[in-house]
Amino acid sequence: MSDVDPHIIDQSAEKAHIWLNETAQELGVEDRRYAYRALRAVLHTLRDRLTVDVAAKLAAQLPMLIRGIYYEDWDPSRTPLPIHDAEAFLDHIVKEGRMGGETEASVAVGAVSRVLRRHVTAGEIDDVLAVLPDKVKVLLAA
Repeated sequence: MSDVDPHIIDQSAEKAHIWLNETAQELGVEDRRYAYRALRAVLHTLRDRLTVDVAAKLAAQLPMLIRGIYYEDWDPSRTPLPIHDAEAFLDHIVKEGRMGGETEASVAVGAVSRVLRRHVTAGEIDDVLAVLPDKVKVLLAA
């Protein structure tokens, strides 16, 4: 038997709600489903552009339930995707998040980036940015 307390599930749910609420607030919306789609789309696109090592290290700093969302449908053998410019990065988010276009995707990237910066160490953010092309880094720095 394990000594793991199932209370960790409650704590992770609370943290996931915090991330979701902060994403909605950053987006300026009350629609939590939309905030979830935006958070998921940006995390998946980021994950798919990172090396496996950096993606896993970023995941280690995410709350358990957010980490599960982050890893959902991931195929590490296909990463990093050859996304070398902002347009391709935003197009991936548009498709993943069922968004209306690059402007909407850009707003989502900015919102999720601000949430990530509040909850992930600066060193890890630096490691993520270090493996991204300059044209993609600009999106995340907003």
